[in-house]
Amino acid sequence: MVSTDPRHVLPVSTTTTQPPIVTAVVESQPPASLAFVNRVTETVRDGLSRSRPWSELLGRSAFTKPDSISDAATRFRKNSSYFRVNYVCIVALILGFSLLAHPFSLILLLCLAASWFFLYLFRPSDRPLILFGRSFSDRETLAGLILSTFAVIFLTSVGSVLISALMIGVATVCVHGAFRAPDDLFLDEQDPAAVGFLSFIGVPTTSSVPSASSAPSPV
Repeated sequence: MVSTDPRHVLPVSTTTTQPPIVTAVVESQPPASLAFVNRVTETVRDGLSRSRPWSELLGRSAFTKPDSISDAATRFRKNSSYFRVNYVCIVALILGFSLLAHPFSLILLLCLAASWFFLYLFRPSDRPLILFGRSFSDRETLAGLILSTFAVIFLTSVGSVLISALMIGVATVCVHGAFRAPDDLFLDEQDPAAVGFLSFIGVPTTSSVPSASSAPSPV
C-alpha cells in the first residue's frame, strides 16, 4: 500500500538551467567607398599642404628671359622640382575648367567613372554582376569596362577635350618654368634641407664643422 502522507512526498524542482548567452561584439567597418573617399581626401590634403606660396610662384620680378635653350631647360628642371605641387594644381584646374566648358564630355566622364566604381572597384566579390538576366564574371566585367573606356575616350569628344586641356596645362607649366628665374628659390631652401634631411641621415653640415678659429692650437 502506497503511503499518501505529504511528509513523504519529495519536492520536484521545475527550474531549468540555461547556458550563458555569449554576445559577440562586431565592430562596424566603414564601406569600401567611404574608406576610398577618405583616403583620397587625406592624400589631396597632404599634397596641398606641401604647395609653395602662390605669391612666390607669380612674382613678377622673378621672370626673366632665358639666355639659351639649355638655360630654359635648367630653369624648368629646377622650377618643376620646387613648384611640383603648384604645377599639378594648375594642370588640374585647367582640366576642370575645360570639362565644365563641355558639359556633355563631363557627363560621359562621370558616368564612366561611376561604372568603374560601382560595377568593379566597390562591388562585393561574392556578388556577381547580373544584367538582363545574365551573370557576368569579374573578367567579363573588366573587359566590358575597358572596351567602354576606349569607346568613350576615342569615339566621343571626351578624348579631344582631355588631350587639349592637358596640352594647354603642360604648355603653361613649361612656359612658367622656362621664364621663372630659380636663383632665389634654392638659396633659402638649403638651410631647412640641411636641418631636416641631412641631419636625419647623419651627414655633417657646415654649421657642425668647427671653424679654424675655434680649433685647438697645436702644442
